[in-house]
Amino acid sequence: MLSPRLTLAVESNALAIPEGRIAVFGARAGQDLSVFPKDRTQLIQGLFPDHQALKRQGWTVVLAAQGPVDMAVVFLPRAKVQARDMLAQAAALCPQGTIVVDGHKTDGIDSVLKEVKKRVTLAGSFSKAHGRLFWFASCDFSDWRKGLAENADGFVTAPGVFSADGIDPASRLLAETLPDKIKGRVADFGAGWGYLSARLQDRAAISELHLIEADHTALECARRNVTSDKARFHWADATEFRLPDRADVIVMNPPFHSDRKADPELGRRFIASARQNLKLSGQLFLVANRHLPYERILSDLFAVVKEGPGTGPFKTFTAIKPRR
Repeated sequence: MLSPRLTLAVESNALAIPEGRIAVFGARAGQDLSVFPKDRTQLIQGLFPDHQALKRQGWTVVLAAQGPVDMAVVFLPRAKVQARDMLAQAAALCPQGTIVVDGHKTDGIDSVLKEVKKRVTLAGSFSKAHGRLFWFASCDFSDWRKGLAENADGFVTAPGVFSADGIDPASRLLAETLPDKIKGRVADFGAGWGYLSARLQDRAAISELHLIEADHTALECARRNVTSDKARFHWADATEFRLPDRADVIVMNPPFHSDRKADPELGRRFIASARQNLKLSGQLFLVANRHLPYERILSDLFAVVKEGPGTGPFKTFTAIKPRR
């Protein structure tokens, strides 16, 4: 269960929920949202697993909110630029109502609070569980709005997506070590903003290029970075996704964090999904941080596993012939 700060603030009468429409940015599956009436609350969530889980709970879940609303709530993300962007979206959606911001200290809530107080007078504040909740009457934060933009390497990215500022060094390593003879149906699991696929899209021997990504914003960036007619874009959880037809090749730089905690099991689930989505003669090309223990599951799920070129922090693997 995620932090109950907002629930405690409402139950203690420190914060009142208005009678009108409400928009909530960044709500996650497993979070206590019971203070919000489902019939007049919309949740803005672009992460596929959370989006689907919240929908199953009966919430109205959208990728882009429709306003105006009477209250906008922002559950603060860790990336500061993304946090400012979400707050700007909330203020634009709720020009006459109340803006509520909730975050852990490790998410930079105190830094955001300091910046907000330079612009507005707070209507209230509530501290609990290593974090803070504060609220104020809406004002103009349009200068904090950040949309899609090119990074230093010339790729389109957005605040909060993985490696937004430049090419991730692990992905670069994998791209530079992929063999020239990749062909047929190729899938990029956890494609992010599309770097690996962008490096592959001009190869004539590739007939289809499937990008699977759970972060909707990252996938929108990938659509701008990967423009080949071969590309197919899938907003989905790569650990559960199934291709219409099995792939000849899968490439991946799988994530290994769930929220704030390292979670090697997430990478293992990516590998297991790759096994299910490959032809019997298929190949998996993988890069990972050197400390992650993927060797055992690769050997269990594939007939042939070879470690490829690496660097101090990263290692690469080629896994061939998935075991059924």
